[in-house]
Amino acid sequence: METKRLVILHNNDMHGDFLATDKDGKQTGGLPLLSGYVRQTRRQEENVLHAIAGDVFQGSIIDQEYRGISTIDLVNQLKPDVMTIGNHEVDYGLSHLLFLEKCASFPIINANLYVTLNNSRLFLPYLIREIGGMRILFIGILTEDVIKVTRQDKLIGTLVNIEQAAREIELICDSYRTTDIDLTVVLTHIGIEKDRELAARLDPRFGVDLIIGGHSHTFMDKPEKVNDILISHAGFGTGSIGRFDLVCDLDTNSIYDFTWQNVPINEETASPDPVMEEMLYRYQLRTDAKYSRVITTFERKLTHPCRIQETELGNLYADLFQEGSSFDLMMLGSGSIRKTELGPVITIQDLRENTPYDDCLWTLTVSGEKLRRMISYVFRDEAWQGHTEFFQYSRGIRIVWDVKQKVLREFQFRDRSIADDDEIRIGLQDYHLRNFESDFGMPLEAVTGGEEPKIAAVSLNNIVEEYMTTHQGLNAEVEGRIRIIHGGTA
Repeated sequence: METKRLVILHNNDMHGDFLATDKDGKQTGGLPLLSGYVRQTRRQEENVLHAIAGDVFQGSIIDQEYRGISTIDLVNQLKPDVMTIGNHEVDYGLSHLLFLEKCASFPIINANLYVTLNNSRLFLPYLIREIGGMRILFIGILTEDVIKVTRQDKLIGTLVNIEQAAREIELICDSYRTTDIDLTVVLTHIGIEKDRELAARLDPRFGVDLIIGGHSHTFMDKPEKVNDILISHAGFGTGSIGRFDLVCDLDTNSIYDFTWQNVPINEETASPDPVMEEMLYRYQLRTDAKYSRVITTFERKLTHPCRIQETELGNLYADLFQEGSSFDLMMLGSGSIRKTELGPVITIQDLRENTPYDDCLWTLTVSGEKLRRMISYVFRDEAWQGHTEFFQYSRGIRIVWDVKQKVLREFQFRDRSIADDDEIRIGLQDYHLRNFESDFGMPLEAVTGGEEPKIAAVSLNNIVEEYMTTHQGLNAEVEGRIRIIHGGTA
């Protein structure tokens, strides 16, 4: 039996986590240390590949200020062998992503994003890396969420069905059955649940060995095995990196043995890359000069620890959008708040990084009966796995949802039960208006009765900045606007 060793390093969902932080008295994470670890591993081991499973963009003012160009520049210094795109790679627009791809000195792959007119793929669907006499096949698969960002562009499509994605992978694998591929890796950005489903659907005869994924921000103690395929995720940010130490059987083109660890990235495990430090310092110098101005203070630090519950920051933001507005109730997407905590001192940079998606604000009138159906759909079972849109609500609402019975036990607004024939004017972000049916389970036209939604504001961030500039010592608490019970018990 002929065997060879191979190390695969992988990370995902970096989200602009460029700078190291102090944790337990030592520097942790950040691109200089991450790059230092990758370079150190390449020096120590003979055969090393580094893969990124999507979402390097968003989360940092350095990324936002340069619309991803700075991020590509920094990742070029990281020198990954391959990357697949995630849903946040299209945040600046699909055409801009195609431009950014031209700025990248590393290959970006995706097999299931294509032009609908002629089914031509927008990216290289796969990549074969040759290293140490081995041939490693990487195939890129994208999250379903990207279709929501590009929904208005009818020329762009994606294979959103897992069964179709599995078929696409098998087609690529089958095309190389006559080629001596020693290891097949599917690089995904679809979340851990979809990765499990994908692995279960793949025919073992096509020889997929690994699924390396992202999107769900899953930290793992060890890889899972589904249908004899290993699945691994490495959490998010730059504080850790997944590491496979593989022994590949070149006779059977399979994994003979392996170890895996989620390696912490800190000053004990790596020395910083000085070139990355200098590049990052130059970008930080420019953005600090522009965005370090303090605009307000909070009474205390406010938190947003989980998207699928009422939060302090969620209440603060939903309330400030509704206050003094022409609508009754703000429904703010939980995912549009990006930080888990904010304050007590707030700079322009804090605001930009916390709410990077600067949508328009729309208003529309809905009946009490339709609003009940919309919110019941938001609270469906998939919500508790984090796979759906969830919302934060402005003051006045009281929602009690029974998870077991799947029913609204209480549905009140301004201290009275909402009747079916009540009319309530709601505020929605542009993203949720464009994806109304997938977010609320019914077509927009069925809710509005043909009435056109109206734009209340062009920029949500303008509202936030103006409000916080004119209000000091802000505070918010979790008040019980959303309460979840399980068959009658809290």
